Amino acid sequence: MTRITEESGVGYLAVILLLATALIVLLVQGVGGTSQTSTVETANETPSPTPTSAPPPEVQQLVASPTPAIHVALWWDEQIAQRDLDLVEELGFGWVKQKFAWRDIATVERGQYDWWRTDRIVEDVEERGLSLIVRLDRQPFWSQANGGWPPLENAPPADLQDFGDFCHAVAERYQGRIQAYQVWNEPNLAREWGEQPPNAAEYVDLLATCYEGIKSADPAAWVISAPLAPTGTGLPIAIPDDEYLIAMYEAGAADYFDMLGVNAPGYAASPQTSPGEAAANPAFGGQAWATFRHVETIRSIMVQQGDGHKQIAILEMGWTTDPVNDEYRWFAVSEQEQADYLAGAYWWARLNWQPWIGLMTTIYIPDPSWTPADEEYWWGVTFPSFPITHRRPAFYTLQGLPDWGGETP
Repeated sequence: MTRITEESGVGYLAVILLLATALIVLLVQGVGGTSQTSTVETANETPSPTPTSAPPPEVQQLVASPTPAIHVALWWDEQIAQRDLDLVEELGFGWVKQKFAWRDIATVERGQYDWWRTDRIVEDVEERGLSLIVRLDRQPFWSQANGGWPPLENAPPADLQDFGDFCHAVAERYQGRIQAYQVWNEPNLAREWGEQPPNAAEYVDLLATCYEGIKSADPAAWVISAPLAPTGTGLPIAIPDDEYLIAMYEAGAADYFDMLGVNAPGYAASPQTSPGEAAANPAFGGQAWATFRHVETIRSIMVQQGDGHKQIAILEMGWTTDPVNDEYRWFAVSEQEQADYLAGAYWWARLNWQPWIGLMTTIYIPDPSWTPADEEYWWGVTFPSFPITHRRPAFYTLQGLPDWGGETP
């Protein structure tokens, strides 16, 4: 564990309270258990007989459970990249996640790649002894069905094989050096699917094409399915993530990923808040999906689909402190709540989600271009100023986590 000082902004009392809370959860629920009620509710209930049920599936642990990771922005500026990798080392995290936008690598035409920045990023991460998750999406405009106009922010290409060839080219160039690939992002939203109604079967076709491209070049690399956006919104704007995941399985997705990707924003609720509590409380959004523990619902679908032997990789998790943007301000928390909730999320996973929880990726060490007008700015554990950066309370709280990622599964 990293040494904790009063200068860290956390303080010994907060740490003691956090550990005490974790111990209570452990005693009440047992390591590895998953509760759908809060710790207080569980403690006040009369124990009932344990129902007979099938034993939990044996999980293939690709990484320690859990393994902390953090989302970084190393693309444009080498000086800032080095500073931010220093921050990752200061945190004590062993994994980073970085976007490799397809359009920034294959900008001009099919099969022509510019590896200058990706070479530098992979080398920088490697020199630090860190492990790398790479996100693959953001099509070149030449690959669009409409010929590139209007340009779309994130859209599947007209020819899926173009994306498969790109996935193969990345994995071939960095064989044995990139540990894991995230294939697309939140395809259950129209805005991430070419402004078209999302379609799970279409995404599975894209996932399969990329999976085959990666595995044909680097069989040892892990493929992580796209994390889905927790939502209750329906077509044509979105598909609820639980419905979309079931449709993915029905389309044969299980054959094309090594870990299931999820996004797990906490919204207004603490990490201990159950989906049922969130659904019953308007302050928490009044929706079961508006809580960190919605991950448990996704896990139950995996088990029901016979895929419980795989781990889950959380690819984005956090709490925003956004006081500016109306769309996000309703679930903004204080800086200290952000700190406590992030640490509490890792502890909840450690005590309740072993062995099936794998990578858990906090957002963000911010992109240096973000300003307070960007909603992403307010999720960060630091602010993006350079050369001096301001570490937020969440940074210091995460710095105090044990080195779970250093364990051997």
